[in-house]
This record gives sequence, C-alpha cells and structure tokens, in this order.
Amino acid sequence: MASSSPSWLLIAPFIYFTIPITTEAQAPQAMATTLLCLSLLLLAFSSAESQSFIGVNYGQVADNLPPPEATAKLLQTTTIGKVRLYGADPAIIKALANSGIGIVLGAGNGDIPSLASDPNSAAQWVKTNVQPFYPSSNITLISVGNEVMTSGDQGLISQLLPAMQNIQNALNSAGLGGGKIKVSTVHSMAVLTQSDPPSSGAFNPALRDTLKQMLAFHRDNKSPLTINPYPFFAYQSDPRPETLAFCLFQPNSGRVDSGNGKRYTNMFDAQVDAIHSALSGLGFEDVEIMVAETGWPSRGDSNEVGPSVENAKAYNGNLIAHLRSLVGTPLMPGKSVDTFIFALYDEDLKPGPTSERSFGLFRTDLTMTYDVSLTKTSQQTPTNPKAPVTPAPTKASGWCVPKAGVSDAQLQASLDYACGHGIDCGPIQPGGACFEPNTVASHATYAMNLYYQTQGKNPWNCDFSQTATLTSQNPSYNACTYPGGST
Repeated sequence: MASSSPSWLLIAPFIYFTIPITTEAQAPQAMATTLLCLSLLLLAFSSAESQSFIGVNYGQVADNLPPPEATAKLLQTTTIGKVRLYGADPAIIKALANSGIGIVLGAGNGDIPSLASDPNSAAQWVKTNVQPFYPSSNITLISVGNEVMTSGDQGLISQLLPAMQNIQNALNSAGLGGGKIKVSTVHSMAVLTQSDPPSSGAFNPALRDTLKQMLAFHRDNKSPLTINPYPFFAYQSDPRPETLAFCLFQPNSGRVDSGNGKRYTNMFDAQVDAIHSALSGLGFEDVEIMVAETGWPSRGDSNEVGPSVENAKAYNGNLIAHLRSLVGTPLMPGKSVDTFIFALYDEDLKPGPTSERSFGLFRTDLTMTYDVSLTKTSQQTPTNPKAPVTPAPTKASGWCVPKAGVSDAQLQASLDYACGHGIDCGPIQPGGACFEPNTVASHATYAMNLYYQTQGKNPWNCDFSQTATLTSQNPSYNACTYPGGST
C-alpha cells in the first residue's frame, strides 16, 4: 500500500472438502484441549500488555494527522507492540521514546543509490536517524527500500543489497549490530511466480540469484524477510462468497493443499506459507518471515468490491485473534509471525481509489474506526481533549446458536471451522455428553457456541458468515452443558 502498485497474491481455489466429525478427525483430542487451555491462559495474562507480534503501519500521506505525541499516547493505550514508519521522522521517533514500542525505520527507494555506492553515506544515515534516539527509542529494524525487487528498475534492484550491507556495516561500526538493530527490505507478493498450492511456492526465476544473496545476508544477520500479503486483493480478483469467508478468517469448508494434504482455513496463512515454501526451495527455510503490511479498507468507491467497515473489522479482528492464538500456519505451527497491520490512520492525500485512503484502524481524532480489541482497557481514551470519548463496545453475553433456516451444508462448514480451531469437540463425539441427538444442527450449535465463548465473546466471534446469532436462552439439555451466560 506504500507503493503505487498493489501488493497481493491471488491463490486460485484449492480443492474444497468437508471434514466429518469423527474420532480420527479430532485426534489427538487431549493434546488439542491442552494446547487450547495453555493458549487461553497465556491470553489471560497477556491481553492487557503490548504484544510484540502485533504491529501497525504509521503512514503520513495526510494533512490532518494528530501530533506525534498524541499518537504515542494513543498507542500506549493499545496492545500494539511495534510501529513501522516509512521514513525516519525525528518527531515521531522522539515521541515514542521510553514507550517500549518497537520502531521500524524506513530508508526510501531514493536513498538506495547513495547508500549503496558510499559507505560514508550509510554511516551518516545511521548517525542522523538512529544514534541520537537509540536506545530510548526502541528502534529494532531498518527497512531499506520498499518493493524494489518487483519495481522493474534493474539498476535499483542491483543496488539494493549493497545498500542493505552498508547500513548493516554502519550499525556494526556504531555498536548497534549483533542483533540490536537489524536490516531488511520489504517485498510485494509478486516476488513469487508460483503459489498455488502454498507448498509449491517459488520465487521468480529472474530474481532468484539476487534473492539468494539477500537471503544469505538475512541468515548471517538473523534478520527477517519482510512481505506484504493482502487477502483483500485476492478477494477482489475472485469475489465469490466462499472466497470472502476464506479471506476474512470466517467459517468455510477449507482448501486442501494438493502437494502435502494440509488444510487451509484462511488466505493469510496460505500466502505466508507460500513464501515459506519458496524459502525452503532455495534452502533458506530458517530465515524468519515478517509481515510488513496487511489490512482491509473500510470504505471504497462504488465500483470496488470488498471495502466496508464490516469486512475490515472482520479481517483485522479475526487476524488479531489468530495471531494471539499462537496457532501459527500449517507449515509453521505453534508461533505467530510478526505482523504489521496497515494502517494506523486513514491517509487523505494518497492517490488512487477511495480504498487506498481508508485502511485506518483509528480516525485522526484518535477514536476507533471500528473495534478490534486492541485497547488495553474497556474504554478507549483519546488523548485529544476535543475528541469525543467513544466507549468500546462491551463484550456480548449469552450463547451463540445458528439462525433459523440455516442449511445443513452451512452448519457443517461452521462445525468444521470451529472444531478445526482448537476447541474441544470431544463432547459431540460418540459417547460424549452432547453426542445425542446425532444431528449436524445439534453438533454445530455446541461447537459454534464453544468457539464463541473461547475466542473472546466478541460479536464477530458469533458471526459464522452471518449464519449465527446470540441468544439469552440457555441451549443446555440433560447432561450436555453449554458454557455461556452473562459476562
């Protein structure tokens, strides 16, 4: 989104299938239950603290942004742990001092030729933009250039790695190397020419030699490969309801990777794993992946498919919940990829369609555009005294159940989705307290409610592609107990 060309990866539809709820499908149930409990326990302790794997992009292509000091105070009311800048604005870097928030600085594409050709230029860049502020300002990474490898500018491409190396050497000389501050560059997903299925992910052969040298640099310096995956653009290229559910982390029947049999339930994981496969293909599977940008616009032009507050809230809210679960991706389980959401604010001066100016999580008056559970407290506290105080929506209460008239096929998809996301579906297995009646509707009701209760009790946790609703009527029966009620 920082460049004029869109960054996306369209993964063609995989094979769709439905998982029957059987003992084999849920095994090993005890392990899944244990992992869920551990995840929930970790969330209970971490929900009020900044989370290092959740970051935000702080773009400045606007004429109505609040002062950096106000933004710094706003960020400290959230669980956002990192901020990515597209430059090195000293006012912002100073404002974030002593906040503990990690800061990614950017050296622009226009800086690359001088940084590559003259080590003294790189040393001066570090002396000007890093040394006066570190360590009070927690600078963690310098991103040299943005989407250079897919720019088509062969001269700039050839200069990119030397510029990165000179910045790294300048950091080392200043005593800021050795893992203190790392160096990378951001890539669009167009560095891949093969992505369907994710296990077949492969880099563009024309870029492979340069990328191998760059990946060796990352390995030597333990720095991440940074990418910009946008499921939003994938949906625009394939605007079907099932694609939207897949892109928004909503219930869907899943897509199976024909290369390794792994099942994907969302586009974000598929895109990240396609990069992982490409890294593995070159022998660099140990290089860390960082998501530099991903997001969804809340507004768009009448001819744009996908932008809406509802979809933006669903994507970003479900992405955050997915990251907090620490489930990981099918190829990289058990950890969350550091992810920077685009963006902190709308940027009213950006060219292009309305969607380009409408990715902000917050308005420039410091109120939320929509709530995705990023605030540390139950009420948002704007630092602008003129801004209205917008209470965050309270957690919903009751039980999550299917709406009337929902088909068995839709219920089965919701059932598969819920049970595939770590909840304990043992009670609806044969012999379980909730197995009878042995119907899709009964089993789906139990699973959908348990998913809602364990994922934060937010309204969007009881959406299931608009097939579910909240009720105050306890659906428990006989020995089958449904967790829920008032919170």
